[in-house]
Amino acid sequence: MYRLSALLLGLLISLASFGQSSLRKAIQQIAQSSGGTVGVSIIHLEKGDTLSLNGTGHFPMLSVYKFPIAIALLNQIEAGKFDLDTKWHVTKNELLPNTHSPLRDKYPQGNVDLTIRELIENMVALSDNNACDIILRKLGGTKVVENYFHHLGYKNIAIRATEEEMATEWSVLYQNWCEPVLMGRLLNDFYQGKLLNSAYTKVLEDIMLNTSTAPNRLPGSLPKGTPIARKTGTSGTNKAGVTAATNDVGVITLPSGQHLVVAVFVMDSKAETAVREQTIARISKAAYDHYNQN
Repeated sequence: MYRLSALLLGLLISLASFGQSSLRKAIQQIAQSSGGTVGVSIIHLEKGDTLSLNGTGHFPMLSVYKFPIAIALLNQIEAGKFDLDTKWHVTKNELLPNTHSPLRDKYPQGNVDLTIRELIENMVALSDNNACDIILRKLGGTKVVENYFHHLGYKNIAIRATEEEMATEWSVLYQNWCEPVLMGRLLNDFYQGKLLNSAYTKVLEDIMLNTSTAPNRLPGSLPKGTPIARKTGTSGTNKAGVTAATNDVGVITLPSGQHLVVAVFVMDSKAETAVREQTIARISKAAYDHYNQN
């Protein structure tokens, strides 16, 4: 009986290893069509399975960094420094032109009092750059946020430039970077309630579930209605035709009710937008299919 059990266990381990190898090969093949460098982190939350591609590379986050910024703000709210219903006055000067800002489009004259909840919703779900910089100023700047995560042990992440600063020079886009495996770990720990209490974890999860930017990335090839709590990030394209970053990171709920972290970064690609986004969508679908079938 013991020998039979050992053989069955060995068979299961071999099958799991083969499955991971097959998924890794599929992701490597998909990445070749990206026109750039692809970084991936995949974690099955309940099983603890992990897989990465270029997992320790330094990939520019762009607006993906609004996810950790939101965590840092909610941590201060949890500590009693602020409240979700606290109103911050937003001046016209804070609503900069020539940047992505649904907030500015809604309040072109500024001089409006907005709750912290509204600012987080704009920053995360709508990826509003002005909302991001308003929040960073209230938190004390990028260094405060970076130090918060480094103190928690998330060392391989850099948060050093505001959205306004990233718009000044191409090289600044690369100052806010993370390793894909670090982002996977951050998503995993957030979703499991290790960073915020259950109430504030749910607040941010619900906001991320309503992310409307770049729908052709992680959700692009998944069954319609698949829940994904996610955050996107996108750079411009320089004169040489290089797009520094096309990113999407999030937690997918599988049909079983279990959860899959998928973080994909496409760096320095010369491919068209549709190709870059399809790379992310295909990797997301490959991971989804693998764990849905297994």
